[in-house]
Amino acid sequence: MTEKNYSVKLIVMKKEIHPPYYPNAVIKCACGKTFKIGATKPQMEIEICSHCHPFYTGKEKLIDVAGRVEKFKARRAKTGAASRKKKERRKEKKTK
Repeated sequence: MTEKNYSVKLIVMKKEIHPPYYPNAVIKCACGKTFKIGATKPQMEIEICSHCHPFYTGKEKLIDVAGRVEKFKARRAKTGAASRKKKERRKEKKTK
């Protein structure tokens, strides 16, 4: 087996065009949790994080504005009842 010599080219970032990097930036969530990550800002405030997001916690929160969820459920129930009546009518016609 022959060995191949690969040349490695290092890419160096240009100076003075990138924002400063803060390896221990503090992130504060509205739920009260704080954690540190690397970022271009030393401190950030966020509204939702993995500690309080329903996808990660498994707790679903429905925010109902002006009864939209109830309206949707009512429409769905109405169409479900109508489709059941149609099915019953079709059965009656077939038996005649």
